[in-house]
Amino acid sequence: MRCPFCSSLSNKVVDKRSVLVSGDIRRRRECLSCKKRFTTYERLADLELIVLKRDGRREVFSREKLRAGISKALEKRPNANSIDQIADKIEKYVRKRGDHEIASKLIGRMVLTELKKIDGVAYLRFVSVYRQFKHVEDFAKELEHLSDFN
Repeated sequence: MRCPFCSSLSNKVVDKRSVLVSGDIRRRRECLSCKKRFTTYERLADLELIVLKRDGRREVFSREKLRAGISKALEKRPNANSIDQIADKIEKYVRKRGDHEIASKLIGRMVLTELKKIDGVAYLRFVSVYRQFKHVEDFAKELEHLSDFN
């Protein structure tokens, strides 16, 4: 670790603590050259997840992209505060699978499942983009299916 003050590589750890919220490790270091102290954080690197798109492309998993899709569906809806809960649940599941690749289709189905539980309108918004509705009849069929579910 290079000292941010004098750029020396000689330093020692004087204190080490776990950060409870994030799980990071906080280290307080002292430079052996200039004697100044500085703090570093160590965190476990996330495995890079690859999302397999419909058209065959591969893309790095983006929590922000997942949040944006859920957010658009829940925009101006009473359950709009559920965005992070849904995103957390899906990301946790995806990472627990242990695979380095996941189909976007599976992520989309998980979002639909969660939206269906909390908000029918948000579900319809998301499903219309997810299934690429072209006609009003597509909405009518899905609404009928949704009504049968409730």
